[in-house]
Amino acid sequence: MATVPSVSYSITVRLEVPAGGNAVSLLTHAVESAGGVVTALDVTNAGHEKLRIDVTCAARDTDHAQAIVDQLEAIEGVVIHKVSDRTFLMHLGGKIEMVSKVPLRNRDELSMAYTPGVARVSMAIARNKEDARRLTIKRNTVAVVTDGSAVLGLGNIGPEAALPVMEGKAALFKRFAGIDAWPICLDTQDVDEIVRTVEVIAPGFGGINLEDIGAPRCFEVERRLRELLDIPVFHDDQHGTAICVLAALTNALRVVEKNIEDVKITMAGAGAAGYAVLRLLLAAGARNVIVCDYLGAVHKGREDLDDSLRWMADNTNAEGYAGDLRGAVKDADVFVGVSAPGILTGDDIASMAKDPVVFALANPEPEVSPDDAREHAAVVATGRSDYPNQINNVLAFPGVFRGLLDAQASVVTEEMLLAAAGALAAVVTPEELGPNYIIPSVFHPDVATAVAAAVRESAGGRARGFTEA
Repeated sequence: MATVPSVSYSITVRLEVPAGGNAVSLLTHAVESAGGVVTALDVTNAGHEKLRIDVTCAARDTDHAQAIVDQLEAIEGVVIHKVSDRTFLMHLGGKIEMVSKVPLRNRDELSMAYTPGVARVSMAIARNKEDARRLTIKRNTVAVVTDGSAVLGLGNIGPEAALPVMEGKAALFKRFAGIDAWPICLDTQDVDEIVRTVEVIAPGFGGINLEDIGAPRCFEVERRLRELLDIPVFHDDQHGTAICVLAALTNALRVVEKNIEDVKITMAGAGAAGYAVLRLLLAAGARNVIVCDYLGAVHKGREDLDDSLRWMADNTNAEGYAGDLRGAVKDADVFVGVSAPGILTGDDIASMAKDPVVFALANPEPEVSPDDAREHAAVVATGRSDYPNQINNVLAFPGVFRGLLDAQASVVTEEMLLAAAGALAAVVTPEELGPNYIIPSVFHPDVATAVAAAVRESAGGRARGFTEA
């Protein structure tokens, strides 16, 4: 699928051009003729003979960025001094820091924040461990834990390479919910070691956010930690995705005037995200679902079923369809993809039921071209920011953890997930709802507060525990 210039591949080129004439307009023309987009042009130094200019522009990828630089350098009289990748500049030195909440201006303040005054607080907690939630950062701190085995769409790239992503996650926690989160990148992919490590660091945190841990290992890690810890454990790749998908589907079905109990849903992807999405869709009332992986439909007759696939087979595909994804999509009302790029075509979408809903969430390249899907579907959503209806986990996890921490919850329940999805869907008002607006923007001011309030209220009731397969 062709891509367009993006700020994520934004560069700033510092160069010199002859003063006077049409040098500046030649720069803009060169960038545009190379397919880039000029977003800023700043004269940083001016003389009688030379101008020093910073040209900032967006490209499609790194090769395209280099092509733009080459085009600029080819202009007569232009001298390139420096090319800066703005994304790398943002990451220099990391994106988060620890900041003290209290002043330490004199001995009095030091004696209360640290020794000797802090000893009294420590002894109070020693007598009652629950006071740690009241008297320490525990009440507002989340550990973002990864083993680096399934980072974004990049695969098993290791803990060091995962750190920029986990830093970004921590920054989102702070920006959208005021939560202090910290990246914990583990140099092990052994389940026992991951579980034990998180168990022993848990006293310093109010919640655990598991992130980018590959399936099926992530299922066992989450299950065991939920059994061991008295703080909530939330696997965002599973449950954050599920909340956002259910919220968006709730509104999409309102647009096409269909009920979740009546529609046929075909899913592509049986990994961590697909498993969690399926569970929440069934909990919300879905009855007719077929799940496909790279081998085709999941059904009871398959001989390769592990525990999670067996659960899927037992709870979906009642008619025992054993064909491929294309056959499963035919006459379906809804397609939800959390799998691989380019596995469907516009013709496949045309074979669906009247007014179909298509969620092609593989990133950065969806399961079907959004442009092709929009020719046949009533509602299309992706994980991308350059199309309407972006389904992004940041819509869910900040508010979910804000509610969990405020309620001092010890578990995450299915009712909480359903409540979060319902609250997220309700942020879109009936007057706003339409084919191109089924899910709010990540910057909508009501998202995190609405989700947090729903989770907090659910946590105050008698919610049943979330049971894994």
